[in-house]
Amino acid sequence: MPRSVQLSKYPIKNDTDRLTLISGPCLLENEKLVRKVAQSLIKYTKKEKFNLIFKCSFDKANRSSHKTIRHKISFDKSIDILKNLKKDLKIFITSDVHETFQVDKLAEFLDVIQIPAFLCRQTDLIKAAAQTKKIVNVKKGQFLSHKEVSNIINKIENENNKKILITERGNSFGYNYLINDFKGIHLMKTFGYPIIFDSTHSVQLPGGLGKKSGGAREYVTPLSKAASSLRIAGFFIETHPSPEMALSDGPNMVYLHKMPKLLNTINKINKAAK
Repeated sequence: MPRSVQLSKYPIKNDTDRLTLISGPCLLENEKLVRKVAQSLIKYTKKEKFNLIFKCSFDKANRSSHKTIRHKISFDKSIDILKNLKKDLKIFITSDVHETFQVDKLAEFLDVIQIPAFLCRQTDLIKAAAQTKKIVNVKKGQFLSHKEVSNIINKIENENNKKILITERGNSFGYNYLINDFKGIHLMKTFGYPIIFDSTHSVQLPGGLGKKSGGAREYVTPLSKAASSLRIAGFFIETHPSPEMALSDGPNMVYLHKMPKLLNTINKINKAAK
């Protein structure tokens, strides 16, 4: 039986007409950027009737090289910026956590706690996130089979938390390449919890540029169209006004001004699939 995860007055669930969008720039580069992106996404999602969860990372701990930028702003300053954004724009916020101490500090104001793909088997981190009783969004690691996601779900449920989202971002396929197995998405739907499709990390080329990851954003739209037909709960799409200038994941992020057309397309296919 499909489960619904409640986000305030909005249910997040598979097989729904009102989709959820988790979106924002990959990295919190500065306050001006996150406000610009958030304000635009509020406008776009209101028109297309998506539930919006604004996403922005305060740190990118998983880097190809130690020389790659991890963050531009301190942890405490990042918290202040995200808190003020939530208060001023009255939006839901998510960010990823990398260590258990971060969970305690962020749980106060995050609406959704995100577990990064490479940490999806870190039991202590998952337990700490689950114990907050907040919604926990786990990015399925590209090294996991879809069947193994049930183990992640069991860890969270064991902490008496059934507010679970599972995000699909592709599986490793040879070197520097990811591929989406849509049979696996259908399988994960049978676990009952809402499935989110990560359109932008699915087109990432891990380590593809040597000291950093590459990407192929031209495939974001066709993959999003395909995922829309599966009647999942929502989409994870990172976006930036100028991806070529972004400090993280620029090659796979969507141009901000192209988001309205993409959301409209996703919506049409999702409703037609009903």
